Amino acid sequence: MSVDDVAARGFGSASDAYERGRPSYPDGAVQLLVDELALGASSIVVDLAAGTGKLTRLLVPSGARLVAVEPVASMRALLVEVVPAAAVVAATAEELALASGSVDAVMVAQAFHWFRVDEALAEVARVLRPGGGMALLWNERDESVPWVAELSSLVRWDQRPVPPYEGIDWRAAVAATGNFHAMARATFTIDQEIDAGILVDRVLSTSYVAAWPAPDQDRLAGEVRRLVAGFPERFVLPYRTTVYWCRRR
Repeated sequence: MSVDDVAARGFGSASDAYERGRPSYPDGAVQLLVDELALGASSIVVDLAAGTGKLTRLLVPSGARLVAVEPVASMRALLVEVVPAAAVVAATAEELALASGSVDAVMVAQAFHWFRVDEALAEVARVLRPGGGMALLWNERDESVPWVAELSSLVRWDQRPVPPYEGIDWRAAVAATGNFHAMARATFTIDQEIDAGILVDRVLSTSYVAAWPAPDQDRLAGEVRRLVAGFPERFVLPYRTTVYWCRRR
């Protein structure tokens, strides 16, 4: 398997922080995809680059058979514990260990920007049955809130050495393959209730931050705690969630 080096080192060393600090996804967004892609007990659904199963666990009530694909071993270890209903597979988006035309839907949450896009889309198209669905989701911190914008500055979000996902025309990238119908798009909001410790976990689970030396991580953790020092014990970190979905031709 070939995984981006920053992703492999960062996520591999921060799986516990990822599980504690990362938000879930809006119930409305998940229900939209279940409805639009007609998921149910007869469906086989792949959660691709599933991480610790933040999305996978939300799909369990659909009744679908869930296959969680995750290349990072420490993430898989947590995923097995958190979502025992899912079959967990070690593979990458570019080399799925699945038969052609064998699945009804492929979902990718907070990860598609890490893939080699053309290869990943070709592989998703290969494993989907005709008419099967694909969905891409991203949570993005709401930087219209001043303290959240300051948090992004502390994390050097605008200088991050990782592939971006904002501002990319994902619909055009998918359309260019000729394998999918036009993508639809919807946006949601979700408020993650946290405390200072969870916020630090969220920051330290950022891929490139997790790869920093421990003294640099400790310094950043201190800055984050100072940022929210005057906040209530529990407070809200707001996110906007963007969802794309389409069907295989």
